[in-house]
Amino acid sequence: MTQTPTDQTPAPGQARAHFTVPAKHPMVTVLGSGDALLRVIEKAFPAADIHVRGNQVSAVGDAREVALIQRLFDEMMLVLRTGQPMTEDAVERSIAMLRAADDGSGEAVAETPAEVLTQNILSSRGRTIRPKTLNQKRYVDAIDKHTVVFGIGPAGTGKTYLAMAKAVQALQSKQVNRIILTRPAVEAGERLGFLPGTLYEKIDPYLRPLYDALHDMLDPDSIPRLMAAGTIEVAPLAYMRGRAQPVFTKVLTPDGFRPIGDLQVGDLVIGSSGEPTPVLGVYPQGEKDIYRLTAQDGSSTLCCADHLWTVRTASDRRRDKPWRVLETKEMIGNLRAAHARRYELPLLTAPVCLPEREVPMDPYALGLLLGDGCLTGSTTPSFATDDPELAEALDAALPGVVVRRKSHVDYVLNRVRAQGDVITLENPVTGVLRALDLLGTRSHSKFVPELYLQNSAEVRLALLQGLLDADGGPVAQDGQSCRVQYSTTSILLQDDVVRLVQSLGGVAYTRRRPAEGRAPGRAKGRDVPYRYDAHVVDIRLPENIEPFRLARKRATYHAAGGGGRPMRFIDSIEPAGREEAVCIQVAAEDSLYVTEDHLLTHNTLNDAFIILDEAQNTNPEQMKMFLTRLGFDSKIVITGDVTQVDLPGGTKSGLRQVRDILDGVDDVHFSLLTSQDVVRHKLVGRIVDAYEQYDSRNGK
Repeated sequence: MTQTPTDQTPAPGQARAHFTVPAKHPMVTVLGSGDALLRVIEKAFPAADIHVRGNQVSAVGDAREVALIQRLFDEMMLVLRTGQPMTEDAVERSIAMLRAADDGSGEAVAETPAEVLTQNILSSRGRTIRPKTLNQKRYVDAIDKHTVVFGIGPAGTGKTYLAMAKAVQALQSKQVNRIILTRPAVEAGERLGFLPGTLYEKIDPYLRPLYDALHDMLDPDSIPRLMAAGTIEVAPLAYMRGRAQPVFTKVLTPDGFRPIGDLQVGDLVIGSSGEPTPVLGVYPQGEKDIYRLTAQDGSSTLCCADHLWTVRTASDRRRDKPWRVLETKEMIGNLRAAHARRYELPLLTAPVCLPEREVPMDPYALGLLLGDGCLTGSTTPSFATDDPELAEALDAALPGVVVRRKSHVDYVLNRVRAQGDVITLENPVTGVLRALDLLGTRSHSKFVPELYLQNSAEVRLALLQGLLDADGGPVAQDGQSCRVQYSTTSILLQDDVVRLVQSLGGVAYTRRRPAEGRAPGRAKGRDVPYRYDAHVVDIRLPENIEPFRLARKRATYHAAGGGGRPMRFIDSIEPAGREEAVCIQVAAEDSLYVTEDHLLTHNTLNDAFIILDEAQNTNPEQMKMFLTRLGFDSKIVITGDVTQVDLPGGTKSGLRQVRDILDGVDDVHFSLLTSQDVVRHKLVGRIVDAYEQYDSRNGK
């Protein structure tokens, strides 16, 4: 948008602005269908005359109004350049933000309308979720910056919906491992016990708004699977007391990871041998002091002070003594022997035994393609390698496809054509990649499909071998055994490789090599700068696990003495507050089972994004319980409307009280939304204002 002088001189006290809309933006995108946006602007600025001719827009009138119109059109053009359309609602909100910044009555406004309206939170099935007001943007930003955020405001301001979008975003980007959604089961005087049906039938309608929001943000077909796996949990607040740690603990079973709170006597979990072992009992332990135990490879878990651990020291190992059992509190302050870590943790004695599931592509071939394949979908799938042996292996593993050499290092994966085939038939590799949601991924976004991660040891090993033959290699060290190093620009692929290694009984350490500051590489005689950070994984695998199929890498690995013995040591034990603790007893002789990070222990807690909705209907005791018992290393968002408390008479709202208690506490933030942030029907905002005025007049 440009402003140009005109020949006409405005009247005294008035100003004139003239705008030219770039030709690449049709006027209908600026003025709206049937000039709907223009009418909104004219109504908002009655003291200015706005005229349109072709792609020219002029405004004459009060100097302050004309200046706001100029800024409005500039902001609209910034939004349109992102490809996002302007709506009547967006124009009205932009005007409101500009007026708020212009009147000088409130705090300085750093954000512009374009910054607010173009901040994408989540895209799902063709629609994008964004904040629509300045306060909503600040609320979303606070969720990013703080561990505990309170979103307080009237109905329709997007408190819960935006928090849900941030939760799904965090889950998809693997910032958290699960989402927990909860509401207090008290509303409008209703009691769950008097509702018809079974317990789940009673709970389901009450929590339906949370389910509906999930369906807006995720593929509906995936929601039951995520809930069955414990990745997403929806439950009334009353059912979370005493389940805070157990419910959110993932335990490996033959069917995948399941929340420990779902386990019953007789269920199977994976023991230290990699084989299934039955649960013999589940025992609540009450509230206890909790500690976070961290191993030197970064894996960690929570446990109580008297929790039992199977460990051994270097002296135990040299003297061939059996593993000892110690309480957590016995090891605190005694974790070092000189400069070495004192206590070694047990590892899986064999790969995790999971049922074999049919896969659409040979796992070794998929590993090669994830490493050195081009999966963008814009061209025929291709593969790049200096090793003809890998191209031959890929050719042998992909039926219906011929791997044709294109240049010294480039190969194309062509469909084998039979007589009578039509040229439009899909390449078999492309079809499989599409089915696995890998088509269109690039080096920084590749991942291992869950179907391969949750499969037999043979499938998991073959996939890992393909990845390591493509992008890994042996690292020989003088006087030491040989470790394996793997590198990728995809953080998702890094995490998947770590999971593969751990499930096979190995140990993996990760580190990041920033792209910034690295000397550029060379390709075809020219410098090629690094665009993405590299994620490096250093791997130790058990002696009986062969990491490579490629002859030259396998020979180097074994010539250097193989991988030695993977080990995990306790690095730290730190206080982590008080929690309700539960342990389970399993039939395995060592009483161990596999939890997150494939640690062998009795209790663990995963990172979670936790939302407490309708929090005005908690009493002070419930609010304290929620804040003190949920999620170590979790992010918590609490939403509610203090004007709509449905608690029994005389009961104080925990949401009203908590601000007096926690306001000013570090890493706790209170976001206040008003009727101006209502994003439902415009009438809702006016209704909210009317009730506030009524309450003010009547001293409520």
